[in-house]
Amino acid sequence: MQVMVEISLYPLVNEFIPPIQDFIDRLNGYSQLSVFTSSTSTQVSGDYQTVVRILGEEMEKTHRSVGQAIFVTKFLNFDAMQSRQSQGD
Repeated sequence: MQVMVEISLYPLVNEFIPPIQDFIDRLNGYSQLSVFTSSTSTQVSGDYQTVVRILGEEMEKTHRSVGQAIFVTKFLNFDAMQSRQSQGD
C-alpha cells in the first residue's frame, strides 16, 4: 500500500529554521522515500509501512535534539485513490 504524508514541523525554539532544515535533509537521505518540500510543508510518499517507520524515527530524533516541537500531518492512502479512478469516479 502506498501513502503520501504532508507534514509540517513547528519547533518551539527561537532559531526554528535549522531544525526544520535538518529534518527535511534527513528525509531526503532515504532512497525509499519521495520527498517534495514547499514553503509550508513537506510531502513524503512511498510504501506505507516504510514511510510510517521512517517518520517515527526522524520525528523522535527531532524531539530529542530540539525539545518541544509540533508536527502536523495529513495521511492520504494512494491505493484508495487509484481504485476510485479506475472505477471511473
